[in-house]
Amino acid sequence: MSTSAASATPAPTRAFSASDLAIIGVVIVWGTNYTVVKEALGTLPALAFMSLRFAIAALAMGALLWAVEGWKPLPGKVFLKLTALGLVGNTVYQVCFVLGLANTTAANGGLLTAVTPVLVAALGALLGVDRLTRPVLTGLSLAVVGMLLVVGARGPELGAATWLGDGLILAGCLCWAIYTVGIRSLGTEVSALRITAITMLTGAPGVVLAGAPAVLALEPASIGFNAWAGVVYSALIPLVLSYFIWGRTVQKVGSNRAALYNTGIPVVAALTAWAVRGERPTLLQALGAALILTGVLLSRRK
Repeated sequence: MSTSAASATPAPTRAFSASDLAIIGVVIVWGTNYTVVKEALGTLPALAFMSLRFAIAALAMGALLWAVEGWKPLPGKVFLKLTALGLVGNTVYQVCFVLGLANTTAANGGLLTAVTPVLVAALGALLGVDRLTRPVLTGLSLAVVGMLLVVGARGPELGAATWLGDGLILAGCLCWAIYTVGIRSLGTEVSALRITAITMLTGAPGVVLAGAPAVLALEPASIGFNAWAGVVYSALIPLVLSYFIWGRTVQKVGSNRAALYNTGIPVVAALTAWAVRGERPTLLQALGAALILTGVLLSRRK
């Protein structure tokens, strides 16, 4: 998922460039991350994985900010707003994402998050950040129908626990929508990297503390290399490196163009889950995903 890219409003260029390739790479990383996390959760408890992953990511992001921009003081109101956004967009979101993914399939998790751009558009219109246009209403309607199809199209092997996972994933999508709309009001005075780093650092204590008991109960010797590699990879690549690349490149191609690339994340997530975990999507899930993606594309129209 994207972060502070929504705050950048440059005049995008139409030519396909290295920046477009960079964003495609980020989309692939974020899409495959659902399967990486799901594989790691097969060995590590969800809360322990969440705590370790986010602690590593927050420290790395803070170090990256220090190396690239240095540490500059922010106005009190701006810092308080970033702290609140960090709690919603990182603390609550991470709990919903990891626990949700632990209780549903990687494919479902990826497909359901496709509704996020439409939620962003609808929430922005509700709060007066964006206008509630006919394309947004049409897109939201299609996305809701698609979401219901994805959630409802479950095979016989999926039980009641999957409903909990799907619900948590959707709650996480709402948290991310609130976070995205919230950072739009900051304008361009605060860089994308600084917004991401500060919200991650302020959101980290809650995430780390929530999983601390599970971390202390771990027996490291019983956890395989692949699980530890999944923790480190999921922290440094999707959360740190990809966020940094996303924030930098979106300023060159524009947020609207980047949002269209974002629609590829659920497709990559579903295909990866199918190839690695054998989570073959059903016809109704494919139809639901198509409706969600169509809704997202329609909501981006003027």
